[in-house]
Amino acid sequence: MNIGILSRKASLYSTRRLMEAAEARGHDVRVVNYLRAYMVISRDNPTVVYQDLVSDRNARAESISFDAVIPRIGASYTFYGTALVRQFEMMGVVALNESEAITRSRDKLRSIQVLSRSGVGLPVTTFAHDARHIRGVISGVGGAPLVVKLLEGTQGLGVVLAETHKAAESVVGAFRQLDANILVQEFIAEAGGEDLRAIVIGGEVVAAMRRTAPSGEFRSNLHQGGTASAVELTEEEQETAILAARAMRLDMAGVDLLRANRGPVVLEVNSSPGLEGIEKATGVDVADRAIARLEERLAQRDAPTP
Repeated sequence: MNIGILSRKASLYSTRRLMEAAEARGHDVRVVNYLRAYMVISRDNPTVVYQDLVSDRNARAESISFDAVIPRIGASYTFYGTALVRQFEMMGVVALNESEAITRSRDKLRSIQVLSRSGVGLPVTTFAHDARHIRGVISGVGGAPLVVKLLEGTQGLGVVLAETHKAAESVVGAFRQLDANILVQEFIAEAGGEDLRAIVIGGEVVAAMRRTAPSGEFRSNLHQGGTASAVELTEEEQETAILAARAMRLDMAGVDLLRANRGPVVLEVNSSPGLEGIEKATGVDVADRAIARLEERLAQRDAPTP
């Protein structure tokens, strides 16, 4: 199998591990900086052209295609990156995560609405355009303490805990004054500064870790100084993670959950989950499982019709 990994840097841990896993399973693999490619869109011959002018000023432009691609699209480049994935799909290339699913997962509000419709447990969330709705938005999640999230934030950035009603009004009002789109969510106090990250591949939880926030911090993201350890999920937690990934139509997903008194609630479903934290915490070769899933997908596509 000829595999393309759509990533801006071959040196990134996740990209490197996927390369190693693909090569170990006997596949040809190439990292393509998706920002250095362009598309030729036509009815009969859709094409992707690659010319890495940054690494080689004399690089020759070449048409590229693969049997399968693994999108590792950065949040800042979702529009262009998913357009490129869509172009490969038009060319008959199998994508581990399809373009529409990636786009859906990057829209936090849409994600919550999709998950809610699918019956996934969620923190109560409110969203409004008009700053005059501040009191209703706050009371809708049960009042303070509450969490305010920028729709465009990633890795724990743009997330604020408002511990009092007055602080909540100030934070929500300040964001709305800046015309920033925000979500307001209930604060799950019983989670105790911990969350769970489950990696779901092909409808199965292949690895899970517990992330613990540092002292004085409520965000448990590893990028915010959190620590990780292996964890065994309950059956309900596994079912919730699988349902969330399925609802988002992601074949590979990182599902973030909290342990609430009413059961597991999903915070986010990530279409390009990092592999470093989960592999080091659990010892599971997640990259190998991802390549194995691509092999299954390609075999399913090429299987003769009965």
